[in-house]
Amino acid sequence: TRPSHDSTMADDEEYVAKTVKDVCPHLFTKAYSAHLKKTDKIELPSWVDIVKTGVHKEQAPYDPDWFYTRAASMARQIYLHKGLGVGAFKRKYGGRKPRGTCTEHFTTSSGSIARHVLKQLESAGIVEMNEEGTGRKISEVGQRDLDVIAGSLPSAKAIVPDA
Repeated sequence: TRPSHDSTMADDEEYVAKTVKDVCPHLFTKAYSAHLKKTDKIELPSWVDIVKTGVHKEQAPYDPDWFYTRAASMARQIYLHKGLGVGAFKRKYGGRKPRGTCTEHFTTSSGSIARHVLKQLESAGIVEMNEEGTGRKISEVGQRDLDVIAGSLPSAKAIVPDA
C-alpha cells in the first residue's frame, strides 16, 4: 500500500502499478509525444512539413508535431502487439480514398513515414528487431519509458467509471 500522506488516494485503497494497457490511449499518446519532443530522442526529417501521410489524404497534417504523435502511437502499438512491421502500420494508418462518383477503396498510408519512425524509435532504443525476424518489439528500456509515462496519467477507470 502507498503511504497515508498521499492526498490523491484513500488510506484503505491499494496502490496498483499502471501500464500502457491501463490508461486512456488518447491521453497516453499526447503525453508520450510531448515526452519525445522534450527529450529530443527523435530527430525530425527535413520533409516533415510538406509530406502527406498517404495517398488517401489531400493535404499534409495541420499539427506541426504530428511526427511525434505518430511515433508515440506506433510505440504504443508495438508495446501492445509485438511483431508489427512497416506493412502492418501502412494498413493501420491507411484509409478510404474518395474517387469522385466511383466507389471508395481502401488505400494504405505512406510506408516511408512508417519506416522512418521505426528507424528513429530503434536508434532511440525504444524498439528493437523481433527474434522471429518479423517486425519490431518493445525493448526493456522502451517498456520502462512507456510505463513511467503511463504511471503519471489517470487510469481509464478514473476517467470512465464503467470501463
